[in-house]
Amino acid sequence: MTKDAFDELLGKVGPLIAKADTRMRLSIGPAERLAICLRYLATGDSYRTIAFSYRVGHATVAVIVKEVAGAIWTALVEETMPVPQTEDWRAIAAGFQERWNFPNCVGAIDGKHVVIQAPANSGSLYFNYKSSHSLVLLAVVDAEYLFRVVDVGGFGRSSDGGSLRNSAFGESLRDGSLQLPPDTVIPGAERLGLLPHVFVGDEAFPLLDNLLRPFPGRQLTRERRLFNYRLSRARLVVECAFGILSSQWRMFRRVITTSPEVTELCVKATCVLHNFLRRKTIGRSSHTPVVPVVAESSDEAPTLRDAPMMGSNNATRRSIQLRETFCSYLNEEGVVSWQHKVV
Repeated sequence: MTKDAFDELLGKVGPLIAKADTRMRLSIGPAERLAICLRYLATGDSYRTIAFSYRVGHATVAVIVKEVAGAIWTALVEETMPVPQTEDWRAIAAGFQERWNFPNCVGAIDGKHVVIQAPANSGSLYFNYKSSHSLVLLAVVDAEYLFRVVDVGGFGRSSDGGSLRNSAFGESLRDGSLQLPPDTVIPGAERLGLLPHVFVGDEAFPLLDNLLRPFPGRQLTRERRLFNYRLSRARLVVECAFGILSSQWRMFRRVITTSPEVTELCVKATCVLHNFLRRKTIGRSSHTPVVPVVAESSDEAPTLRDAPMMGSNNATRRSIQLRETFCSYLNEEGVVSWQHKVV
């Protein structure tokens, strides 16, 4: 984060985190409070380590991180992650068509486990399939690696039963309140008729009318393997976004030891900070390097892990037919010259 970006962020968050001086002592200024919170998000260091660096109490650091993380989300969410409207979905679909050659795609969706220390008296509520404790981060990313929708706070144990179904985004997807654009005809493929706007996900998600997943199995026809490749190519933007997020905010590279409530605030703060910084670099030739993690022990394993099944695989006939229609388009009218060299 550059100094100019820090000053701009301070101008937005400062009024929400400023404290008044008293007769007993002077308050910690908003610039230092913001720096303490950003240090924690960017390094994942313990509160005591940060307290020694800034010469404040570790209990003070705990209060500052909680308050400032919440203030960052409040100050930036409307600007950097507004609720997408119909025109926003259309712009996202145009971006996927231009950059990733996938039609009518309004976002790539994926879920990750944010590994945390076992909360007190939580039993197996946060215990996940990889024998660790976690919160689930569900995110929808556009073609520019920007988070458009995030849902944080799903229990680690509930992912197998359907974190998507239990999330607010999943409910809106089912009841049709996302304000997605109406079904449209893809230019040059009028024979296929009207096709809906869809999200793309991996095998962990169910097949829905507005959610595509790859064809299952290994013994697939060449046409279906080409469809899986094209869908995975568009879906990788969400994997890249998670990689950029964990590279910039090293909090995700460690087991988070705060309470689930503070962890949720910190995760949401990093998502809007990611968008805040990313919007300044869109259009530039530079890119953010994603450094791979080489784990030598279980303590050093990455703490942003794949989430398993997000729902049942019982798809409707219409959903199955829509996937076949997209498969037909990507193998005929929507074919690209290089796809046959890959598959």
